[in-house]
Amino acid sequence: MSSLNSSLLLSVSTFVFGLAALLYISALIFKKISLTQPARWIMVGAVLTTTAGVILRWVESYEMGIGHAPLSNLYESLVFFAWTAGVIYVGVEYKYKNPIIGAFATPIAFLAMAYASLSPNISDRIQPLVPALKSNWLIAHVVTCFLGYAAFAIAFGLSLMFLIRSTNPEKQDGILGHIPELDTLDELTHRMVLFGFLFLTAGIITGAIWANSAWGTYWSWDPKETWSLITWFIYATLLHARLMRGWQGKKIAWLSIVGFAAVLFTYFGVNLLPGLHSYGKA
Repeated sequence: MSSLNSSLLLSVSTFVFGLAALLYISALIFKKISLTQPARWIMVGAVLTTTAGVILRWVESYEMGIGHAPLSNLYESLVFFAWTAGVIYVGVEYKYKNPIIGAFATPIAFLAMAYASLSPNISDRIQPLVPALKSNWLIAHVVTCFLGYAAFAIAFGLSLMFLIRSTNPEKQDGILGHIPELDTLDELTHRMVLFGFLFLTAGIITGAIWANSAWGTYWSWDPKETWSLITWFIYATLLHARLMRGWQGKKIAWLSIVGFAAVLFTYFGVNLLPGLHSYGKA
C-alpha cells in the first residue's frame, strides 16, 4: 500500500462531509426538513469513511516501518478533529432528535477536513516521529485534547444557534421556527462545554506527565501550554458562572464563542510562535 490510498480515502471523506453539511444547511434555509434524513446517513458515512482512512493510514505507517498512530502532525490532527466532531454530532442528533443542529455543527467538521486536504501548506505524507513524540502518552494526550476541542466546536455551533434564535424567540415559522427552543440550546451548550472541559483537563494532565518524561519538567510555559491553560480558564469561568452565579442564555453563549476562539488560537495561532510544540506544524 502507498500513503496515497489513505490520503485518497480521506479526500473522499472530505467530499462526504461537505455533502452532509450542504444538505443540513439547505434543510434550514429552504425549510425542507426532509433533507435532514439523507444528510444524517451521509454524515454517518463521512464518519465511517474517515474511520477507515485513519485505520488505513495507521496500517500504512507500519508497512513503511514507521509504525505510529496517525496523530502526530497538523494534517493528521485535523482529520482526527473532524472525526471526533462528527462522532459527537451524530451522538447529539441521535439523542436529541433535532437534525437542524447539523446546519451549525457539520460545517465545522467539513472545514477541518477541507483545510487538511486542500491547503498547499499542509503535507499528507506519513512521517517518522520526532524524538519527543515517541511516547506511549501520545495517543492519550491527543485523543483527550481533541475530544475536548470537538465538544467545544459543537458548543460553538449551538451558541450561534442560540444567538440567532434569541433575536425572535417567539417565532414558530420560517428559519427561526426550525431552530430548537432557547432552553434546549442553553442546556445542550452547557453539556457540551462540560464534556469538553473534562477532556481538556485530562489532556492537560496527560500532556504535563508526557512533558516531564520527554523534557524533564511538567510545565515550561510553552505558547501552546500557556494558551491551553488560558482556554481552560475561559471554560472554567463559564462553568463557574453557570453553576455558582446562575448565568444562562446570551452570557453563556458569548463565553462559549470566546472559548472556541481561544481553542482555535491554541490549535493554529501558536504554531506561528516558536516553542516546543512547533513540530505540530507539518
